Amino acid sequence: MIPIIKKTDFHAIINLVENLAPTQKTKELGVLQNELRRAKTVADHTISDKVIQLGTYFEIRELSSGTKLSYYLVLPKYADLANKKISVLSPLGVALIGFQEGATFEWEMPGGRKKFVIEKVQQP
Repeated sequence: MIPIIKKTDFHAIINLVENLAPTQKTKELGVLQNELRRAKTVADHTISDKVIQLGTYFEIRELSSGTKLSYYLVLPKYADLANKKISVLSPLGVALIGFQEGATFEWEMPGGRKKFVIEKVQQP
């Protein structure tokens, strides 16, 4: 699947990546850069409300365990796990940006490769 990213999110993420200190550059950052290179960038007003974007609330389920997770996807400075806000630079954030409700995907997580389904996407 090819991620779909609206132009303002694309530029916000590129700006973030370009301004990170070398000590902040992680493996996930490289994966995010690859995802951005292959993404389809669209005008803000044309993106579906069912696509995960910055600020989006989403619910996913890990298929083998049935574990459900729900978060908001945000820029790193707004990340706050206590309030269910994860960074776009986190492994899960990198995996989800640009994908839509109903999609199933596999991703390498800190605990190993996992398969998920995106069950709900809701814009702010």
